[in-house]
Amino acid sequence: MGIKRESKRSASATSPCADLRAVYHNCFNRWYSEKFVKGQLDEEPCVSEWQKYRACLSEHLEDKKLKRFLEEETIVHSSMKAETS
Repeated sequence: MGIKRESKRSASATSPCADLRAVYHNCFNRWYSEKFVKGQLDEEPCVSEWQKYRACLSEHLEDKKLKRFLEEETIVHSSMKAETS
């Protein structure tokens, strides 16, 4: 008699950006396990995958009035990058 909740996995699988998310996560996980843990640090791995995924998120979050969260992420990322330069 309880409320049936969707699992996170099924909710993200129905997301319009799910395929791009999977491509980005696979790229990141591959970089992490094959390079990062072995000390081979690339400056910016999986950038093109991230940009495609982020563009999709931006488009679909704008429809839901949530785009500001991505804008805040950009501000935080930019300030962190400036601190390390």
